[in-house]
Amino acid sequence: MPLQARLLALGDSYSIGEGVAEAERWPVQLSVALCAEGHALGSPQILATTGWTTDELAAALDRAALAPAFALVSLQIGVNDQYRGRGVTALREGFRPLLARAITLAGGTARRVLVVSIPDWGATPFARTGGHDATRIGAEIDACNAAERALTAAAGACWVDVTALSRAAGAELAADGLHPGPSQYRHWLAALLPAARAALGERGSAPAP
Repeated sequence: MPLQARLLALGDSYSIGEGVAEAERWPVQLSVALCAEGHALGSPQILATTGWTTDELAAALDRAALAPAFALVSLQIGVNDQYRGRGVTALREGFRPLLARAITLAGGTARRVLVVSIPDWGATPFARTGGHDATRIGAEIDACNAAERALTAAAGACWVDVTALSRAAGAELAADGLHPGPSQYRHWLAALLPAARAALGERGSAPAP
């Protein structure tokens, strides 16, 4: 199948960059950084909407009918499943087929899929002022990430942890006090770049089909 030299980002508010300018979205920052290193990815294609759960992303994929194979596919989903109280078992069952679809969209090459961890929204001012239990949220986020990480490892895809960065004291947030601001996404970029480089292979070369 023909290779699309492009990043496909699948997810929710974090992938679409709720509260930041388009250029500050992490998939855009990642594509720009990789292009500067010689990978001709161009602008990323982002399939993400604020509030999406695993089933809503699956429905969007059905509607989009995307054609493989993308050079790189990212998947970051699950925070809204946790927010809606669905539990780890339900998240696992929703995430598993999404990961399989992401691998298919990467041409069946699991190493080209970057699964990005769920940030801890319990560490934000939004959670504190809203009377949410930060300890409970953090524990549930950890459980969700553990489930997703295990499935990612089993599939041979790449796991990228940004959760610790979301919990860092003084992490910059957007005006809503919930979503990351531009500088936090730049910290995410530092975590994402090594994984993306490995997935794409040598600088300036296309990944093997």
